[in-house]
Amino acid sequence: MWEELLVESGLNNREVQSIMILGSNPKMKASELAKELNTTRLDAYNSLSRLQEMGIVTVTADRPMLFSSLDVHQAIEHIIGMRKQQLGQLVEGYEELSKNVTAKKPEKSSRSKSVDDPRFAVLKERTHIYSRLKMMAEDADERLILLLGQYGILHLCRNPDALEAVNTAALRGVVIQIITHLDSRTIRFFKELHDSIEVRHSNELESLGFVRDNNEVVQYLNIEDNPVGRGKDDAALTIESVPFAESHLNLIDTIWENAVNFNTAVARYTDNQINDPLKLTIGEGSFLKNITSALGIDELPDEDTPFDPEAFFAAGNEVNEARRKLTEGKLSNLKVLGIDIGLMLRQIGNRVGQEIAFSLRGIEHDIEFLDEMMDWWEYAGLGSLEYDVDPSFHVRVGLHHPPLDDVDALPMWEMDDGIIEGALSNRFAKDSNIVIQRVAADEDSESLWHYIIHRHNSDTLELSD
Repeated sequence: MWEELLVESGLNNREVQSIMILGSNPKMKASELAKELNTTRLDAYNSLSRLQEMGIVTVTADRPMLFSSLDVHQAIEHIIGMRKQQLGQLVEGYEELSKNVTAKKPEKSSRSKSVDDPRFAVLKERTHIYSRLKMMAEDADERLILLLGQYGILHLCRNPDALEAVNTAALRGVVIQIITHLDSRTIRFFKELHDSIEVRHSNELESLGFVRDNNEVVQYLNIEDNPVGRGKDDAALTIESVPFAESHLNLIDTIWENAVNFNTAVARYTDNQINDPLKLTIGEGSFLKNITSALGIDELPDEDTPFDPEAFFAAGNEVNEARRKLTEGKLSNLKVLGIDIGLMLRQIGNRVGQEIAFSLRGIEHDIEFLDEMMDWWEYAGLGSLEYDVDPSFHVRVGLHHPPLDDVDALPMWEMDDGIIEGALSNRFAKDSNIVIQRVAADEDSESLWHYIIHRHNSDTLELSD
C-alpha cells in the first residue's frame, strides 16, 4: 500500500497520514489537520514543518495558514528522487575516499504539479533545495533563472539530477539564464552547462535562488560558510505566487541588463584584464534645455501670432549663427550642451585605476601595493608618487597635468586623479570597515586635495595628492 511505502521511506505514521489527508483535501488549517489526525495542533505543526523542509507540503500566505501536499504518488516520486540523490552523494564520497573515482549519476525522476493560490514553504539542506530546482526545471515552460552567487555553480554540478534537469530543459527550448559572481576556481564548472544557457557576471548580486517562468521563486535564507561543504545548514524559502515572481523578475531583468557577458568576465582570470564594457555618464540635467539655450531659442508663444517673414528669417539666421559657433571645436561648446569631458575622463581614470588594482590583487600588504602603483605611475609619465609616515601615513601625488583655468583645455588631470581614486577604491573600499574621503587640502599645503582612508578600530591611513 502507499502508506507502507511512505513509512519505508523514513516518514512516521503522523507524517504519512498528513500526506494522505492533505493530498486529497488541500488548503487545510493546521487545526483541521490535527482534528483529522486525532492529535494536538503542535504535533500537527511539527509534522507539517518536516514535510515542508522536504518540499512535499506547501502553505498559503493567508491568515490562518492553509496547508497543501503533493498527492501520494507525487510524494513518493519526490522522495525517491531525493533518496537517489543522497545515495549518489554517499557513493561519491565513499569512492573519493577509497578509490578516488567519481560516483555514477543516479537516474532522474519526474513530477508535474500545478500552481493555484500563493503558497510558500521553507526548505532545509542543500539536497532538498536542489531537488526543488530539479522539479522547477522539469516544470518550466518558457524561462528558468538561476542566481548562483560565487559558488552556486559548484553546488549545481554536485547535484547531478538537478544539473541534468536544467540541461534537459535548455535542450527542449526553455530559456535558461544564469547570473553569477565569477571566481577563478569555479570557471571550469560552467562547461557542464548546455551551450544554449546564457551566463552573465554581476558584482551587484550575491544572493542565491531560482525563478521558474512567472510562477515560482526559491530564495536562499542561509548558506553554509564552507563553499565545498554538504550544505546541511542551507535553508531557502520557496514561494509560489505570480505577483511575487513577476516583481522578482523585474529586479532580475534590470541586473541582467547591466551584467557582463561570461566570456568577457572570464578574461579577468585568463588575461588578467578587466574587459567589461565601460559605460560613461556624459553629463546631467535637461539636454533639451541646454541645446535650446545654446541656440538662443526663446520660449515659443502660447498663442498663434500673425506670420512675420522678417522675424521668421531673422530667427533662422540667429539659430544658424549659434550652430556655427558650436562647431568651432572648443571644449567649452561641449560643456554648453551638457557634455562634461572632465566627468568622462575621470570615469575612464577610475576604470584604469580599477584595472591596476585588479592586476595587483595578489599583493597582500598595502605598502607593497602602493610601491607597485608608484612604479606604474612614474613609468606612465603621469608624475611622481611618494608616501610618508609624518604626521600620519600619506601619499603625495605629483601631477604632470594639474588643473587649469582654461575652459577649453583638455582636463587630463581629471583622468590622472581618477586613476588614483579608482585604484584606492578598488583596493580599500571593499572592506566594510573602511571609508574613503576626498577632501580639499589646506591653503598652505603643496597638495591639491587628500584621499583619507578611515579604518575603524585602527589607525587612520591618509593618502594625499
